[in-house]
Amino acid sequence: MEGMYQKQLKEIIENGETEEVEFKKSTAQLEKGLRAICAFLNHKGGAVYFGIDNKTQVGQQVSDPTLRTISQKVRQKIKPEITPEITVHGDGRGKVIKVAVKEGLNKLYYLDGVAYKRVGTENPIIPPEEIERIITEKRKKGWDSEICEGACLKDIDSEKVKWFLRKAKYERNFEVDPETPVKEALERLKLIRNEKLTNAAVLLFGKDTQKFFLPAKIRCARFKGTEPLEFIDMKVFEGNIISQRDDALEFVKEHIKLHAKIVGTEREENWEYPIEAVREAITNAICHRDYEIASNVQIRIFNDRIEIWGCGHLPEPLKLEDLKRKHDSLLRNCLIGECFFLIKFVEEWGTGTNRILKECLDHGLPEPLFELIAENLVVTIRKYKITDEILKELKEEEKNIVNHILKHEKISRKEGVTILKVSPATVYRYFKSLENRGIIQRMGKGKNIYYVLM
Repeated sequence: MEGMYQKQLKEIIENGETEEVEFKKSTAQLEKGLRAICAFLNHKGGAVYFGIDNKTQVGQQVSDPTLRTISQKVRQKIKPEITPEITVHGDGRGKVIKVAVKEGLNKLYYLDGVAYKRVGTENPIIPPEEIERIITEKRKKGWDSEICEGACLKDIDSEKVKWFLRKAKYERNFEVDPETPVKEALERLKLIRNEKLTNAAVLLFGKDTQKFFLPAKIRCARFKGTEPLEFIDMKVFEGNIISQRDDALEFVKEHIKLHAKIVGTEREENWEYPIEAVREAITNAICHRDYEIASNVQIRIFNDRIEIWGCGHLPEPLKLEDLKRKHDSLLRNCLIGECFFLIKFVEEWGTGTNRILKECLDHGLPEPLFELIAENLVVTIRKYKITDEILKELKEEEKNIVNHILKHEKISRKEGVTILKVSPATVYRYFKSLENRGIIQRMGKGKNIYYVLM
């Protein structure tokens, strides 16, 4: 087998570099090799051979650390993340390392934030206008528009389709009668292609969506305290993604407080978190998730925050800092996004994260956090105004008071004495200092006084 490959390798070397082949003398040129790999991903695929120079097999020293470094560098530096096929051929000092990739399924691919393409035997940077064109083309056809193999009209919930059409007519004046036959309705929504159901059709209206997309679930948990260690309640929501969105929001409402007060003759109700911000974050996580990733959308509720974990990185070239200002709408799932728009799950393209930010500030909460954790976008809506910067400025005793409230939601003077092991007068001074700085707030009267975070 190796002899057969040596014959093939000899032919490859004799033919020289091509549109799908690049040679490097050794892994000392790994950075240039990565550029070629990125270019191959954005083209038709190809392979970089380390140990070949000027049509000569000069060989390359090979060890486990060498192969591990190649694999790690490829995964760390090229985004979206890919795993190349790495093989070693030859023996002694004549070993050649082949790093091969197929044409990327999730173009564009970027090396350290720069996209390359393969032109002949060169790897030029893709100019901005070409990137824009590629992204535009990609928007026209995404994963959700691909055929869902094995699915047929019997797998579609006709009542859910009727509900959708009624809501779309009410919200956006969508001119398709709710009694329209299912097939025709799905065709009008562009959810049927070549007489077959698309992935989006099954995700939106499937009777048993998880039969085709097992990870397409939302996992919700209410944890005790501020760490994901012990949960008080946990549910996993399946079914179509429209129902999942509503189910997840109801779970959140079950586990956060609703404050009510009488203003004049009217009763005003306010949730401790801005419900519109939570709803928007859940909707975004469902609409923009990468459904090819084998994980679930997660909603984690703690004493001091709600975290909404999506599945997948930000679409290139969006950066985290773009989410707090007006930005282009780069839909990963165009058909799902369009259907969500028709029923006003999505108000306006490119404004969802801005609305989350505004809702939090209007609610008197700090700005939400937008983070990439393990390549997933995580939105954190914080309950209290206290930040890490404020915590750093506090005395150790004051930090202990704040941490106790974070875990137990409140603290009394008696508890303060027990925790800090100081006199009641000293505890009172710490409480008063935190209160004066707007970090905690006194509640109750007399012996029932306790303190909560602002």
